[in-house]
Amino acid sequence: MKNVMKFGEYEAVIAFDPETELFRGEFLGLNGGADFYADSIRSLRKEGAISLRVFLDLAKEKGISARKQSSGKLTLRLDPDLHHKLSKLAKAKHISLNQVIVESLETAIG
Repeated sequence: MKNVMKFGEYEAVIAFDPETELFRGEFLGLNGGADFYADSIRSLRKEGAISLRVFLDLAKEKGISARKQSSGKLTLRLDPDLHHKLSKLAKAKHISLNQVIVESLETAIG
């Protein structure tokens, strides 16, 4: 995935903030917010590690899970024509519409 920096088992999305003229990192999948700013890759790594450590220590101190739990449920709005085409595909493959969508999403993310 582009613009993602790994910190052990955790990942952060990196983007440039033109207002501050700094790179901003934001950790994904945490049970709360943890972000960091820096002006170079080396500084991003340092600041990201500090931000993550502070977040994990705080989560442990409060007795909460560091990772956000996903329900596995998703409300999806589709163009009616796309919905119809997906339904036909599901019928042709003898699988549910849900399974067609899951397979499509799995293919899309590789």
